[in-house]
Amino acid sequence: MTLLHSIYDLTVSPFVSYGFMRRALAGCLSLAFGACPLGVLLVLRRMSLVGDAMSHAILPGAAVGFLMAGFSLFAMTVGGMATGLAVAVLAGLVSRFTPLREDASFAAFYLSSLGLGVLLVSVHGSNIDLLHVLFGTVLALNDPAVLLMASISTITLVALAVLYRPLIAECLDPGFLRSVGGGGGVIHMLFVTLVVLNLVGGFQALGTLMVVGIMMLPATSSRFWAETVPGQMLVSATIGLGASIAGLLVSYHQDLPASPAIILSASAAYAVSVLFGRFDSVAARTVRRPHFHH
Repeated sequence: MTLLHSIYDLTVSPFVSYGFMRRALAGCLSLAFGACPLGVLLVLRRMSLVGDAMSHAILPGAAVGFLMAGFSLFAMTVGGMATGLAVAVLAGLVSRFTPLREDASFAAFYLSSLGLGVLLVSVHGSNIDLLHVLFGTVLALNDPAVLLMASISTITLVALAVLYRPLIAECLDPGFLRSVGGGGGVIHMLFVTLVVLNLVGGFQALGTLMVVGIMMLPATSSRFWAETVPGQMLVSATIGLGASIAGLLVSYHQDLPASPAIILSASAAYAVSVLFGRFDSVAARTVRRPHFHH
């Protein structure tokens, strides 16, 4: 019984005893089930770094919302959505009308957005405000923030269910949907909108610098555990939730910042996946039976 009590105290008691831990867990659960499947599609589209660019692109809008209304959930969400979508559209236009590829134009816009956002918060706010925007406050989530994140997760899952086939087709062959009149450009913008929406919701918890980690690290890890896209989505969400729980518990027991603890837990899962995953990991390639040549 003593061992069971110790395990309970280490793993369950913090969430049972403290409301802020339960709200943090609920927010991370929403992130895992909304953002991680989108991360799988970003990996499939070879746009992993675009997710990083988009997470920084929301910063100026969130900063303007903060300057106008303080830590207003509505103002920062609307501002982040506006600048995130604006950067996505502008980067797409630059790549369409110039020789610059979309990932390069995203990089240029995200660096500008990051600099502008940090400048705005630094000039008109305090260092604490800047840390809040950049690194989030997952342990200080309130009920409206959790409800927003849960709503975004629900919208994302419904959209993925409805648009699954065209999204996959657009990932694998963007020209195919255009050739058959399937609205490839519309599907692409809907996908980008979902990515921005999840990043805006997630930055409330993990900040603009960290939120892309919970989207991309579980997604890249899932590649080593499942071969199908639905399987990778399920595995990525599971890894995202497991990393969130582990990070929150480490943060609670060791008095460490929660956001980096969550991302480092996801990084540990990625390292384990690379080394010991079922498919194409270091271990799988090492023990793979050699082909017999006739």
